[in-house]
Amino acid sequence: MERCFPSRGVLAGLVALCLTGTAHALTDPWEFEVYPYSTLSAGMGEIESTNAFVSAGHSEAGLGTSSGTVPSEHLLYNSYELTYGLTDRIETALYLNLARSPGAGLRWAGDKLRLRGHLFDPGVLPVDLGWYLELEWHKTPQFDDAVRELEFRPILEKDFGELALMVNPKFEKVLAGAGHSQGVEFGYVAGMQYRAWRRASPGLEFYGGTGLIDQADPVRSQQHYLFPSLWGELPGGVEYNIGVGFGLTHGSDPVIFKVNLELERFVGRVFRPSSDTGWFF
Repeated sequence: MERCFPSRGVLAGLVALCLTGTAHALTDPWEFEVYPYSTLSAGMGEIESTNAFVSAGHSEAGLGTSSGTVPSEHLLYNSYELTYGLTDRIETALYLNLARSPGAGLRWAGDKLRLRGHLFDPGVLPVDLGWYLELEWHKTPQFDDAVRELEFRPILEKDFGELALMVNPKFEKVLAGAGHSQGVEFGYVAGMQYRAWRRASPGLEFYGGTGLIDQADPVRSQQHYLFPSLWGELPGGVEYNIGVGFGLTHGSDPVIFKVNLELERFVGRVFRPSSDTGWFF
């Protein structure tokens, strides 16, 4: 009888799984984006493409941004997002995630559905507060061993004149797939943006994760990234966000390039305008 042996990529993923407890990366490589307090207005639609290329990564699967059996080295992450403003304080979005490894074309990597909103009007509280809730499902095992995942983020923003500080703590729970029997993971997304110029605003972005809340990974295995970035608006209303990310730990991919593009248009309101005295809807 013919005997089957796992490929080298699968073996590398299993080794990473044994060493770290789970092959699930705490940084979402399809979404190197810091969310601000503001949301789309009711009736506004937005199409966005987020792209990240790992120019210097890991040659073994399950390390760096890789969460499956494909190594992160020269991996391209490509996502398309459709967002709609349900009310003036709540928006919804649907994502299509794709990925391309060396020698292969773009392949489906999963989908996401999210709701995002902000509380009260800006300036009512000392820090502007928002929230983010996401359900994600993946194609396994190529790009992510977590089949379904739930994520919640509080969104905090404080503006000091032209300087905006934004922090998105992340709490993730794997519902199915690798790591589903474990607890809640903690990660973070944060950014500083100097909004003095409409065409080009410089800033810094920070991404990372420490592992399970009750059992953090060793610092060497954690992922932490620093992205010098540039935001702005191109002719025709297309907004961009470009940056170069540098991994700060051994567990991070050393260098990642990102390019995000988005376009907003009014497509029609479904719900009535939000009340001026409301705090949620």
